[in-house]
Amino acid sequence: MKFNKNSILILVFLSVLQGISQEILTKKEALKITLENNFGIKVANNNLEVAKNNKSIYNRGLLPTFSAASGANYRNDNQTITRQDGTSTSINGAETKTYNASVNLNYTIFDGLGRKYNYQQLKESYNLTELQVKETIENACLQLFTVYFQIARVTENTNNLNEALSISKRRLERVKYQYEYGQSTKLELLNAEVDVNNDSIALINAKQQLTNEKRRLNVVLGIEKEVNYDVETEVDFNKMMNFEELEQKTIANNTTLKQSEKNIAISRFNIKINKASNLPSLGLTTSYGWNKSENPTTSFLASSAANGLNAGLNLSWNLFDGGSRKTRVANAKIALENQQILLEEQKVTIDNNLKNNWGNYQNQLFILKAQEKNILTTQNNFDRSTERYKLGQITSIEFRQAQINLINSKTAFNNAKFDAKLIELQLLQLSGELLNVNF
Repeated sequence: MKFNKNSILILVFLSVLQGISQEILTKKEALKITLENNFGIKVANNNLEVAKNNKSIYNRGLLPTFSAASGANYRNDNQTITRQDGTSTSINGAETKTYNASVNLNYTIFDGLGRKYNYQQLKESYNLTELQVKETIENACLQLFTVYFQIARVTENTNNLNEALSISKRRLERVKYQYEYGQSTKLELLNAEVDVNNDSIALINAKQQLTNEKRRLNVVLGIEKEVNYDVETEVDFNKMMNFEELEQKTIANNTTLKQSEKNIAISRFNIKINKASNLPSLGLTTSYGWNKSENPTTSFLASSAANGLNAGLNLSWNLFDGGSRKTRVANAKIALENQQILLEEQKVTIDNNLKNNWGNYQNQLFILKAQEKNILTTQNNFDRSTERYKLGQITSIEFRQAQINLINSKTAFNNAKFDAKLIELQLLQLSGELLNVNF
């Protein structure tokens, strides 16, 4: 009974260790970690906060400015005064003291609508920054799944290589027994050893590549994570719309195109802001002040004090500034034209990318089905070759070729599967639907 309990404890312990060593990082968990910790997304969100601050009421120029000032002056000098009747008075150390304090309010009532257009421009800048954040998140997600599926690809290829190595080792053991009993040649034994060594090297390289890819994923995730985890290797393809619907969504929702449209709106407001300086500006100034002075005996007044309210309106109109205003407006129009040209260029480029990716996607799906059939064929061929090899009906070279064909077909299937998925993600990004996918 004691032995049975210990055995159970050992089995439980080993199960726990196996669970720890085979932690599964799911696609949803990886996406959540990336959205919370990715360095690029953090910077983009901070830029959005800056844009939010810029469009606040405190940055629009709509509020008055309010200030307070105070001061005190002391003067000590030697004075000599001569009166009209010819008499004079000299004083050494004549002191003059003055004090002042005031509160001031300034407000621009009208500035040619410049503040209005500036505020609208700031709102468009905020909307542009939102789109830039979305683009950053899209790029981070695409980068995440590019690396994630690369890990899945290498994982499955590593499993295939591990299986190939096991087959080669069993073959080597068989050839050793046959050689010992004189049923095989030294050449057969050497060939089997070489194949085991080659499969071992391929497996070691694949494992190192897998470790490197996991470290690369850590950078995208924005965390330090041990690389002893596994990833999901199954791939679910989304039900894609037809090309016409995909093209319409791309025109309406593509993040790059939306940013160009916002840049055009910002350029238009920039023209209006520069034109606003053609109009006069009207400002209100008001202050409440207190002043006091203490004068020496040479002064007509011994002391004085005053306080009161002062208010006024200021109208200014820059009728001609030497042509700089005209130049700014002309340059702003050129900048708008450049943004419009850029938008047209991006439409052509994105449409071209969409068509290319769509064609590649359809082609890759066809290849995937073909490779799936190839696996069935090569597996059947390998199984038959194994039986014939055991019966001595085929050589080790023929058996090895059947083994290589099986591994190559599985590798080709994996590559087609993950390549198709990555192209699908690129199509979703182009159409602005990437962040709406449930991974």
